[in-house]
Amino acid sequence: MRTPMHDSEFSRTVDQLSNEPNPYEPEIGSLPKNELSQAELDTVNKTGTTTIGITTADGVVIATDMRASLGGRFVSNKNVQKVEQIHPTAALTMVGSVGGAQSFISSLRAEVNLYEARRGEDMSMEALSTLAGNFARGGPFFAIHPILGGVDDEGSHVYSIDPAGGVMGDDYTVTGSGMQLAYGHLEQAYEDDLSNEEAMTIAARGIKSAAERDTGSGNGVFLCEITGEGVDIHGHNEFEEVI
Repeated sequence: MRTPMHDSEFSRTVDQLSNEPNPYEPEIGSLPKNELSQAELDTVNKTGTTTIGITTADGVVIATDMRASLGGRFVSNKNVQKVEQIHPTAALTMVGSVGGAQSFISSLRAEVNLYEARRGEDMSMEALSTLAGNFARGGPFFAIHPILGGVDDEGSHVYSIDPAGGVMGDDYTVTGSGMQLAYGHLEQAYEDDLSNEEAMTIAARGIKSAAERDTGSGNGVFLCEITGEGVDIHGHNEFEEVI
């Protein structure tokens, strides 16, 4: 027969649980803590954004626009790189607050480097996407909604990471304020056997379609090409350079 737990035993149990590590915390350091009021959030630089990820026969192509806005009303920067390499053969886009996205990327990059140093091998895309989902769920990153794209021994992968930590893999995906406009183009243009060069043209056209009508997107396109050899990122202020 189970005996009732005394108050002192209950207190000790609670203390033990409170000292347990958070499963969503990184292996090194801790996730940042940000507490801003709504008025303060209105002054945060946000990307608005349209970001696209496409799997190809050669690897993965990611495209983003280049605009950042202040409170969604003022263009605060016209040359923001919204895709960053976080792994030898993977990259992540920025959607949401600029500071939150930068913190998210630096945290993931540190964990990937630690994984490689401890195990002597690159992290798989499945493990990296799970880690990204855990971070999004457990950290205060201001409702970011990035795309993770990468190549490993299993092939080419594109994942959408939602603000609640959900991870969804697909052949292609779009996030951000211009997603409806970009999706319309991708639904018509995507094919299973695209080369990276073909996918870059399609992705750039998708970003251009969004920039035509979405006030949060514009000012050019950054293109990221990922293969088993590495990650190449380059920006273009004029869409005509890549279309």
